[in-house]
Amino acid sequence: METVSSSTNALQDVASVDDFLNAAATETVPLFDHLEFEFLLEYDVFAPSKRGRTRVHQPPDLFRGFLHCYYEDVYGTRPVTRELQNGLVWYYCGLDKPPSRDTVDRFLTDLEHVIDDVFDRLVEQAAVRGLLDSTYSIDSTHIEAIQYNDAASWNYDPTAEEYYYGFGCTIVSTGAKIPIAAEFTQAKQANQETAMRVTRDALAVDTPIWMLGDSAYDILDWHDHLLAAGVVPIAPYNPRNTDDPKDIEYRVEDRIDEHSEDVQLKQSVLDETYNHRTGVERT
Repeated sequence: METVSSSTNALQDVASVDDFLNAAATETVPLFDHLEFEFLLEYDVFAPSKRGRTRVHQPPDLFRGFLHCYYEDVYGTRPVTRELQNGLVWYYCGLDKPPSRDTVDRFLTDLEHVIDDVFDRLVEQAAVRGLLDSTYSIDSTHIEAIQYNDAASWNYDPTAEEYYYGFGCTIVSTGAKIPIAAEFTQAKQANQETAMRVTRDALAVDTPIWMLGDSAYDILDWHDHLLAAGVVPIAPYNPRNTDDPKDIEYRVEDRIDEHSEDVQLKQSVLDETYNHRTGVERT
């Protein structure tokens, strides 16, 4: 009864209940309905301490809290703790009360040990629940870091035309901005080996019909690997890669002509499909 009472009071104390409900209905709460996080309890790192102390807040609920915060671009122990003081936020994440900063810090430290496997488990759930579609997109972006993170470095982002301190991240997404494969890099622009590695990870989830990338993915090995797997790669042809440019818009046009006499791709279909690549940029 104390939980119900405190939750009700928290809801009454927030003036923007309608605004929050409207936002939550289209953002993180439906995600919580699609995915289950109870598997976090299987990890030894989240087991009760040797003294038998149980956690005040369960890992699945705290994980929902972090997903909400990251979706709202809230990062770091202090900012996350402040965000989870909001009665509506901790209530809809399944928490009985707002967690302390020590609790948030401890959970994040523990999660670090298993995060790669957690990512894989969530991707598996998304695939089983039919949340993926037949088009994959790959892109690289920058991830800023706090300056006392010794593993990060200063990098130049040619898109923004500015320097940033942090890392790069190559990501493959599909469906409604769902990431299914990713790898952090030292700089924003991934090399060919990273692109191939992340692509293979994505294909291990499921085989799409299309895979989209910008002109940075005008890579022969990338195209040939996807075609061999039965996937149509669409990346704009980069004429700067040669002194004798071809009269094509997409590299796949040349690869099809060279390797297959039976397959034809209409320019309009390639253009229309490539327009879906913006989804990975939002991801």
